[in-house]
Amino acid sequence: MGKYDDVKQEIEALIKLGTQLSKETYDNSKNNQVSKFLIDNYEGWYTKSLYIVRQLAPERENDFIACYKFDKRKMLNEDTYVISDILRGVGVVGWYVKIAFLIKNQVNILSSCYQKFDSKVFDLETLLQADVFDSEIESARHLLKKGFLRAAGAICGVIIEKHLAKVCKNRGIAITKKDPSIGDYNDRLKDIAYDIVEWRRMQHLGDIRNLCDHEKNREPTKEEVEELVNGTDRVIKSIF
Repeated sequence: MGKYDDVKQEIEALIKLGTQLSKETYDNSKNNQVSKFLIDNYEGWYTKSLYIVRQLAPERENDFIACYKFDKRKMLNEDTYVISDILRGVGVVGWYVKIAFLIKNQVNILSSCYQKFDSKVFDLETLLQADVFDSEIESARHLLKKGFLRAAGAICGVIIEKHLAKVCKNRGIAITKKDPSIGDYNDRLKDIAYDIVEWRRMQHLGDIRNLCDHEKNREPTKEEVEELVNGTDRVIKSIF
């Protein structure tokens, strides 16, 4: 089964689970109870669904997150009550039903991603690139295992650069430098695609990559290159 079918089935499963989460929450709210099914399953569902939304419909990412958390809330009331509140045990019984509708809103956003994907509007280049990157990361792991540290690190550096270039393209971010580095992409994407914490992580991966590419510097350690390989795998699967 190809990656296209894998992603399609994953979205279908998430839509089904999200619909069940909404229904269970609504049914329990009528009995003035918090759904145990919600408590046990929502966080994992949210993480996977947000990943899909970021990849297929980045313009809806803020709408999806807003159902989950309210960052600039001045006071807690029914209007500002969100899903993260009920998961933390905050709120009053009369507000529980709202959570079912917030989850339903998220499911609707996820469904729009599915329609976009299934109608082939989605940029299939992203999937093809992901397949290539997975293969290249496995090559880097093999080189690392055999002790070819610089070669493994160089492969990962190229992967990160290509991936960040695609992220910039998808988000309409112009890069004017002729041969941009990880650091150049990282600076442009800070506070747009990720926060300062991720920026520092990316900066660190770029530093390790530079150790691998420039022989005048000290030799990279096996632990550093292993960190670069694992970090590269994380970057291509979490930043869009």
